[in-house]
Amino acid sequence: MYIHVLGSAAGGGFPQWNCNCHNCHGLRQGTIQAKARTQSSIAISENGIDWILCNASPDIRQQLFDFKAAQPARKLRDTGITNVVLMDSQLDHTTGLLTLREGCPIKVWCTDMVHQDLTTGFPIFNMLKHWNGGFEYRQIDPKSSFKIEGFEHLEFTPLIIRSAAPPYSPHRHDPHDGDNIALIVKDLKTHKQLFYAPGLGKIDDQVMQIMQASDCVMIDGTLWTDTEMQEYGVGKKTGQEMGHLHISGEGGSLSYLDQLENTRNVLIHINNTNPILNEQSQQAAELKAHGVEVAFDGMQIDL
Repeated sequence: MYIHVLGSAAGGGFPQWNCNCHNCHGLRQGTIQAKARTQSSIAISENGIDWILCNASPDIRQQLFDFKAAQPARKLRDTGITNVVLMDSQLDHTTGLLTLREGCPIKVWCTDMVHQDLTTGFPIFNMLKHWNGGFEYRQIDPKSSFKIEGFEHLEFTPLIIRSAAPPYSPHRHDPHDGDNIALIVKDLKTHKQLFYAPGLGKIDDQVMQIMQASDCVMIDGTLWTDTEMQEYGVGKKTGQEMGHLHISGEGGSLSYLDQLENTRNVLIHINNTNPILNEQSQQAAELKAHGVEVAFDGMQIDL
C-alpha cells in the first residue's frame, strides 16, 4: 500500500492567508525553519498508478499538480484519481470536489449523514450533476467494511468518531453516527494496516486497540495544547470544542502514542498556530525524541 500526503495542514493551510501569528509571520519573514503546507488530504494506492483520494481539500489543484503520479497521461484527458472517500462534510474536506468537476463522473464514497449535508446545506452533489452527470454516490455504512472496485487488495473499515457536523449542516447541533469517521485501511496482500484519523477528539479503548494493531497511525495533530487558539489570541474555542484532541500533556495524544510498539506514528492536520511546525522548536524536538513524525506535503509512506 502506498500513502501519499497531499496536504498536511488544518483549515486555512500554513501560512494561513490572513494570519500573522508567530508561525505564519515567521514563515513569511524567514525567521523560523518551517515548510509551507496545504490543507489536509491523502491519497492511497495499491499499485502506484490508480489512487483513492481521502478528502478533497480546497487546495486540490495545486496538490495534484505537485503529485506527478496522479497524472499518468494514458490518454488525452486522464487522471490517476479514480475514487474519493470523504471522512466528513467539512468545507476543508469537500470544497475540492468543485475543482474535480472536469473529471466527472467520479465515484464519491461517504456516509448517509455526509451525503445529506452535501445535498442540502452544501448541495454539491446536486450542483455538479450538470458536469457529465456529476458524482456517483457510494454509501459507506459506518458499521461495515467495504471494498472499492479496482483496489481488490485494499479493505476499508470506517470507525465512527465523535465530532460536530459543519456549521452549515442542518443537524449541526444534533449529532448522528456517520457525521465523522476515521478509516482503517488494510492491505490484504501485505497484511499491513493504516489507521487514518485526521479529526480525532478522543482516544478510547477501541481506538487504542486499533492503533496497537496498525503498522502506521496517522492521526490528528491540530493543536499542541487544548487552549492553544486562546493562548495565541486567534480564537476562543478549545481543541475539545472543535473536536480535536491536543498533543501534549496528560491525556494528550502523545501519551497514547508512547504506548505503541513497532508502529510508525505520524501527526497530520496541523494548525498554523501549532509550535511543532517550527522545526527548531522545543515541541518539535520533543516529538522527535518520542519517535513521532510530523506530516508534510509530499510525504510518502509505503506499507
